[in-house]
Amino acid sequence: MEMFDLSLIWALIIGFGVIMYVVMDGFDLGVGILYPFAPDEDARDVMMNSVAPVWDGNETWLVLGGAGLLGAFPLVYSVFLPALYIGVFLMLAGLIFRGIAFEFRFKSHRNRHWWNRAFCWGSAVAAFAQGVVVGSYIQGFAVEDFVYVGGAMDWLTPFTVLTGLGLMTGYALLGATWLILKSEGHVQDWAYRMVPGLLLGVLAVFAIISLWTPFVNPEVWARWFDRIELIWIFPTLAMACAVWLWRSTRQRQEGQPFVATLGLFIFTYLGLVASKWPVIVPPDHTIWDAASAPESQLFLLLGVLFVIPIVLTYTAWTYWVFRGKVKVGDGYH
Repeated sequence: MEMFDLSLIWALIIGFGVIMYVVMDGFDLGVGILYPFAPDEDARDVMMNSVAPVWDGNETWLVLGGAGLLGAFPLVYSVFLPALYIGVFLMLAGLIFRGIAFEFRFKSHRNRHWWNRAFCWGSAVAAFAQGVVVGSYIQGFAVEDFVYVGGAMDWLTPFTVLTGLGLMTGYALLGATWLILKSEGHVQDWAYRMVPGLLLGVLAVFAIISLWTPFVNPEVWARWFDRIELIWIFPTLAMACAVWLWRSTRQRQEGQPFVATLGLFIFTYLGLVASKWPVIVPPDHTIWDAASAPESQLFLLLGVLFVIPIVLTYTAWTYWVFRGKVKVGDGYH
């Protein structure tokens, strides 16, 4: 008998990597989504400069989580990729357009408006595609004998469109509270004004998804009430964070709105995990069904346990170096 459950350890590592990516890359995707609504070009300069030094480091978690998922749970790739080829392609294309826009917008003056659009649409498409993946995971896949048997467009349903739009709204909320923390003057005032409407939009999506879930996946709905003491604690904590966000915004706090939004995301994520655990490949394949050989998991684990502290140290150092307010005319280039 194994001393440690390697599949469980890997599930925790990948779960940690996913939430780190969501909350860290989420705010800079949110800044891009808010780009067309900025009050002026100076505000757009501040918005981009607030995330330019850290956005590429944030995406390290996507690479780490994706590589770990392939090595530790290969069944996930063999089912998810055929089911979500188009959605994953759109996400990667959006991230590419968003990434090149950082550099080209600063260098180009004549065609800057095109790079503004690339930054905005790249961020929006990437966020929408990620939300669609979440919605597809909730509603489940057509799987027989560990093989995806559905169509190429089964991922695109009214329910997944709603989750895609919901995640875009959530990322925009995260971006607005990040700007409250990092900006000042008229940019910060504009970010304060954006928060209430975005928060109401996020809560409305949460309510609709909760009511819609029993129609797309009755098993998740049943689990909510089978484990009511475990499942409902997370929505309650998420709502507490929403109230905290509302109050701290009205009081014009600077750091608290961002922390409250992080809490809103984290508790929603934990609620989703608890709703499906230990299923990793819908409809009913668990982490142990999807796991690779223990020898492979152990070999990869030794490398990942060495890499994660380095990534965390690099991330913390980057945010420390670029701490403080971003002002009009400032930049890291």
